[in-house]
Amino acid sequence: MTELTGKLALVTGGSRGIGAAAAIALADRGADVAVTYNSSPDDAAAVVKEIEAAGRRGFAIQADAANAAAVSAAVGRATDVLGGLDIFVNNAGVGAMGMITDVAVEDLDRVLAINVRGVYVAAQAAASLLADGGRMIHVGSCIADRNTGPGMTLYAMSKSAVVGLSKGLARELGSRGITSNVVQPGPTDTAMNPADGPFAAGQRSFLALDRFGTVDDVAAAVLYLAGPGGSYVTGTELSVDGGHAA
Repeated sequence: MTELTGKLALVTGGSRGIGAAAAIALADRGADVAVTYNSSPDDAAAVVKEIEAAGRRGFAIQADAANAAAVSAAVGRATDVLGGLDIFVNNAGVGAMGMITDVAVEDLDRVLAINVRGVYVAAQAAASLLADGGRMIHVGSCIADRNTGPGMTLYAMSKSAVVGLSKGLARELGSRGITSNVVQPGPTDTAMNPADGPFAAGQRSFLALDRFGTVDDVAAAVLYLAGPGGSYVTGTELSVDGGHAA
């Protein structure tokens, strides 16, 4: 399928997991794709190789999501190299666990710097660069909708902020035909949260479907919002959570 042929996309945090799957899926549908990464250049190079194998242009930019200036510069550089920007997938983020009484201020600052400030700054940079009719897709978490246990307060707070950002951007950018939505993944089999990990059984117990999601499950939602079928969807949250919120 080639419904995204000629489109230009940027995926932040695109070297691994959901970001990598989204970047490759966009390329498979015809888009040229840039990705950002922080500390995994080999993984980023592998993603670029798959993008190029799909016959599309791909390249990677190093940018620490906690560094606001680096994030903004990366969005600008990607747009310059691509020659424009039609699809922006705001994916870079970090997990966080710990009871509120145990979370150090340094850990709080790091999570907010990446999951809130970094996401905001990336969206801020992309907002003025996206073509009219473009798509802004943020990757959140089902935890923002339903927190099923202790120790996730900081993470839930940070991902809830993404929802507020996206809804605000839907209003601000709607006059240009730009949509802004959040994909809310449930437990997804990644290196950060493996389906056979020590916390997996507990997470599965809260799902209607007795399995973890795959990165391709989430990438499919990104494709929907990026493609023709998502043109009238904005300001909403698309849950890909196996029934976590049911």
